[in-house]
Amino acid sequence: MKNYSIYYATNRGHTGHDRWNPKGYGKDFSADGRENLRFGWLQLKADELEVSKHLAAKVTNMGTGNGEKLVGYFTGIAKNATINAFKEKLSSTMPDEKQDLKRFGSEKFFWELHRDMMESTDVLVYIHGYNVSWEEAVGSALALQEMLNRPGVGDKEQRVAVVLFTWPSDGSMFPYRAYKSDRSDARDSGFAVGRAILKLRDYLARLREAVNKKEAKLCEQDIHLLCHSMGNYVLENALQRIIQFTPGPVLPRIFGHIFQCAADVNDTVLEEGAPMARLHELGESVTIYYNRNDKALIISDVTKSNPTRLGTSGAARPFKLHNKIHQLDCTPVAGGIVQHSYYLSGSVNTDIRYSIDGVSHDATTRDRQTTGELPNVWRMRVV
Repeated sequence: MKNYSIYYATNRGHTGHDRWNPKGYGKDFSADGRENLRFGWLQLKADELEVSKHLAAKVTNMGTGNGEKLVGYFTGIAKNATINAFKEKLSSTMPDEKQDLKRFGSEKFFWELHRDMMESTDVLVYIHGYNVSWEEAVGSALALQEMLNRPGVGDKEQRVAVVLFTWPSDGSMFPYRAYKSDRSDARDSGFAVGRAILKLRDYLARLREAVNKKEAKLCEQDIHLLCHSMGNYVLENALQRIIQFTPGPVLPRIFGHIFQCAADVNDTVLEEGAPMARLHELGESVTIYYNRNDKALIISDVTKSNPTRLGTSGAARPFKLHNKIHQLDCTPVAGGIVQHSYYLSGSVNTDIRYSIDGVSHDATTRDRQTTGELPNVWRMRVV
C-alpha cells in the first residue's frame, strides 16, 4: 500500500460533528455561508500495483494511461481518507482585513504549497464539474495528479501537485433536477473561487515584498488552472468577482496555463463583451479542449435548452479570440460511453502535461496538428 495525498479548498459543508476534524464534505454549502472557504490536506492509502495498472493501460486511439478507470478506483476508497482541515481562529466581530493573517486557514495552505513548490513542483488547481460528490471529487483530483506524473511523460525532474477546489455539486441520481441545482450552486460557488484567487493574489504580493527584503525566496515554479465541464461556469462567475475587486485596467496574471476541458459554457463566452472575455489576462495561455461527440454536453444542449457548448465544438468564432487562446479538437481520440472526461487519459492528458512543462503549442512531440484554418486551432492525432 502507498500513501496518496492532495491539498483541497472547499465551500461545501463538513460532515461529522467537528468542522476541523471532518469525516468528509457533503452536497450542501458551508453553514457559514456560500463564500466560506475551508482549506486542508488529505491522504489515503491505495494499492500501488492497482494504480500502476491503470497508469500503464492502453486506451484505444489515446495511447497510455486510463485516468477515467483510476478515478473509479480512488473514488471507491476516498471515504477512508485522513482529512486534515487547517484550523482558523478568527474573531466574529472583525472584518477579514483587520484579522491577524496567521489566524486564516488559507495562510497555512499557501505557505505549505510554497514550501512544496520549492522542491521543483508546479501546482495545478482543479475545479470539477456537474453531479460530483465529495468522494468523486477526491478520486478525480488524485487520478489527475497521478496521470500527470506517470512514468515516461513530461519532465522527470518536475512534479505536478493537484489542488482540488470542490464545490457542492449535487451527486444526485436525478439528472435534470441535479443539473438545475448544480447550475445555481456553480454560480454561487464562483464567488467563493473568486475570493480564493484574490487571497492567492494578495499572498503572492506579500511574498514578493518578503523576497525584496530577502526574507523569503521565490520557488520559480508555476500555478496552473484546469476546469472541467460545469467547473468552467464556476470560473466564469469567479472571473466577475475578480474583476469587481481588482483596481486598474488589467487583471493580475496569476496562472501559467488555463485549461478549459469539456466546458459547459456558451461557445461565445470568450469573445469581446462576453462574460469570460478577460480570462486570458489571468494566465500566459488558455487552451480549450472539446469533443464533438461529448454526450454529456449534447444532452446539455438539447434537454436543458442551452446554446451550443464551448466543450462540444470549440469557440463559435475562433478568429475573434485573443491570440493567447488556443483550441484543440479531441474528437478523434475521445472514447468511452459518455466521452466527457477524456482529459484524464492518454494523449490528451499528455498534451496538458506538455503545456505545464512549457512545451510550445506547435512542438512535434505533441500528438496534435493544425487544421489549416488558424494558427491557434488544433486537432488531436490518433496514436
